Amino acid sequence: MLLRGMAGSQLPIAVAHGEGRAEFESDAQQARLENAGLVAGRFVNHYSAIASRYPDNPNGSPGGMTAITTPDGRVTILMPHPERMFRAVQHSWHPDDWKEDGPWMRLFRNARVFVG
Repeated sequence: MLLRGMAGSQLPIAVAHGEGRAEFESDAQQARLENAGLVAGRFVNHYSAIASRYPDNPNGSPGGMTAITTPDGRVTILMPHPERMFRAVQHSWHPDDWKEDGPWMRLFRNARVFVG
């Protein structure tokens, strides 16, 4: 629900701390989550590859996991802080065509549409 229309996006994000590391009891548990398509976001590096270490993966989450969702998308947990990056002026640099909104604004507009 929150990430509707954002598949494949690569967006800058603010990270306030190194907390939020995804941890699993076993590799099988992690594989089930990934195979079910419930990993909703990952840290990537400047080459669009999944980030495995600091600073591109600030908390060391396996597979760069930064967002996990439920099958229906009604509950999504994420470590970074999109509320700190939804306006263009919150970025140190942005393309001229961003105008007032940054790309994370879509997440908040999706939430608004969902609640009606």
